[in-house]
Amino acid sequence: MSKARISVYRKGVAAVALSAALAGAFVATGPLGTLQDARAEAVRVTPPQQAVGFADLVEKVRPAVVSVRVKGTPKADADGGPRFVGPRGFDQLPDGHPLKRFFRDFGFEPRDDQNGSRQAKRPKKNRPGHERPIAQGSGFFISEDGYVVTNNHVISSGDAFTVVLDDGTELDAKLIGSDPRTDLAVLKVNDPKQKFTYVAFGDDNKIRIGDWVVAVGNPFGLGGTVTSGIVSARGRDIGAGPYDDFIQIDAAVNKGNSGGPTFDLSGEVIGINTAIFSPSGGSVGIAFAIPASTAKQVVDQLIKKGSVERGWIGVQIQPVTKDIASSLGLSEDKGAIIASPQQDGPAAKAGLKAGDVITAVNGETVQDPRDLARKVAAIAPGEKAKISIWRNGKSEEVTVGIEAMPQDPKLAAAQGGSQNDESVTLDSYGLTVVPSEDGKGLVVTDVDPDSDAADRGIRSGDVIVTVNSQEVKSVNDINKAISEATKAGRKAVLLQVQRNDESRFVALPLDIDQD
Repeated sequence: MSKARISVYRKGVAAVALSAALAGAFVATGPLGTLQDARAEAVRVTPPQQAVGFADLVEKVRPAVVSVRVKGTPKADADGGPRFVGPRGFDQLPDGHPLKRFFRDFGFEPRDDQNGSRQAKRPKKNRPGHERPIAQGSGFFISEDGYVVTNNHVISSGDAFTVVLDDGTELDAKLIGSDPRTDLAVLKVNDPKQKFTYVAFGDDNKIRIGDWVVAVGNPFGLGGTVTSGIVSARGRDIGAGPYDDFIQIDAAVNKGNSGGPTFDLSGEVIGINTAIFSPSGGSVGIAFAIPASTAKQVVDQLIKKGSVERGWIGVQIQPVTKDIASSLGLSEDKGAIIASPQQDGPAAKAGLKAGDVITAVNGETVQDPRDLARKVAAIAPGEKAKISIWRNGKSEEVTVGIEAMPQDPKLAAAQGGSQNDESVTLDSYGLTVVPSEDGKGLVVTDVDPDSDAADRGIRSGDVIVTVNSQEVKSVNDINKAISEATKAGRKAVLLQVQRNDESRFVALPLDIDQD
């Protein structure tokens, strides 16, 4: 009986051992083992040693941050607060529209030049020539001899300026220069007896989304206020201008913070607070700062010249979408396509034309139209730039003489055309067109609302000027361009469309069933 028990026990041990060996082999070499070995590990980050707080940083930089008080003739929106970012196009709504009244009630008003008629209707309460406080904002010293950086919209309506130091000392300042395009301005405090604590611009290209930042300013007149947060995003375009490249932060920024600095943890200025997104007029955790790299270039010119001189080549441009890239044979949807070169402008003189895609400037890749605008603007007028373009399916290089940007550059007017009775329907694209009276292009008289053309914004009255950079005067010209694109293996054709003196490009998918 005991032998039987021993035999059973040994068999059990052997079975267990065999099962374990098989299981090990299965995990190591079998299907389950393969899945386990290939499975990626979950993300884990070793937490950094957290600082006790920002007190040491604030103690060093706060004396360099000032409040800016502005006096002058009162005007609408001259409160020195951050610019409010409202929905695009709300200011084009009729005056009696309820949405327009709603946004205006919350501070979303067009600024001075767009709101002149409303200002003119308001009774003047001040005596002629009598100045009163009209705005307050923030600023900071960038030199020990008293140069102060702030926002243009803080000082734009003022005639007299006062800088209030952290200890409450008030000093008169004069305006050195301002730049509305980037919303920057420089003031100068003249006090030869005093050397001011100042801060330096840092390298905003080194900051990452999630990095800590500290904002110091004068919200609601409460000077020396400190808030903290993180970098929420980079490269934000808020529709403020062609050079939009804002840093988004979630540190609390309110009215009066405009012109104040945003610091990294080393005490360098990586941004200048300029705008907030807010339906209530107060901070909701979305604020925008001008990058230090942009500010430094502008401020240096303002101090040296009192104004900013930018390079200009005279082109109307638009983004290269995937459809446009496909229609032109580009491998990537990067660059800026020329919708219209200005007549007698630098680009036109160099031979650039509508349909060319600018891919690089002086060897630096152009990502999009904003990137092109910044790159060209940074080149001094009088210099020459090597512009890389994509034309007719191949890359070329053109040398363009950079000129100074005009105060109010006007783009070349698009050629329009009236309709006649020789209409032709392009069924594949849902378009009905007629030749224009001047023989330049085809006028769209009807658009199928369910067509690709309608989806891409083409509408009656538009003028199709070129197809794949070839001028068109008849439907035969369009069919020829489509046939050539099909033979080249393109998935779309590129139409140059003019509307209301503006030109743009639209990529339409090719009809794959077409012969």
